[in-house]
Amino acid sequence: MRAGKYSDIAEDFKCGENFNCGSFVKIEPNVVVGKNVTIDNFAVVRSGVRLADNVIVEDHAIVNQDSSIGAGTKIGTYSKVGKNVTIGANCKFTAYCEIRDKCQLGNNVSMGSRCTLSATTRIEDNVIMKYSFVVTDTPVIGRESEKKVGILKRGAKFGTNVTIMPGVVIGENAEIGACSQVRSDVPDNEVWYGNPAKFFKKSKS
Repeated sequence: MRAGKYSDIAEDFKCGENFNCGSFVKIEPNVVVGKNVTIDNFAVVRSGVRLADNVIVEDHAIVNQDSSIGAGTKIGTYSKVGKNVTIGANCKFTAYCEIRDKCQLGNNVSMGSRCTLSATTRIEDNVIMKYSFVVTDTPVIGRESEKKVGILKRGAKFGTNVTIMPGVVIGENAEIGACSQVRSDVPDNEVWYGNPAKFFKKSKS
């Protein structure tokens, strides 16, 4: 294990070979990481976290309690992973992403910078989200206790600055154009765009 200066690592921390840790890192008790894991400067890994082989947690990122991150996934600079989140293998999250509590993400999911997933969002494999993508969860402003989230199904793709409204389901291999607000379910293999987003054509998938 190679650790930088001024890092605070719990005594029961377990890691595989070739673990690299930057400076000013905080690793709480009951954390287990695999081989070839890197945790960069000023990152925080809370108790109960599991990081599989080849995971990278970049500078100033936070992974909160009891979350699990699959092999080969990268958590970008200043990104935040909430509590009890499950992230699959080979996912990529650029800077300033927020994945809130109890989200479930499949394999090969990617998010551009400044994306937000509301709590309990479910995303299947091979989903691509470009910059400033948001899944919302509050149908009525002022009634934040009433929450609904949808599902982003396998192979869906989203352009820059897309908003998914509460409870909306995006079908397999669907494509949503940039600057769209999606207010209703999108069927499999369709391309939608606009505000509100509407059907444009069938996708090639």
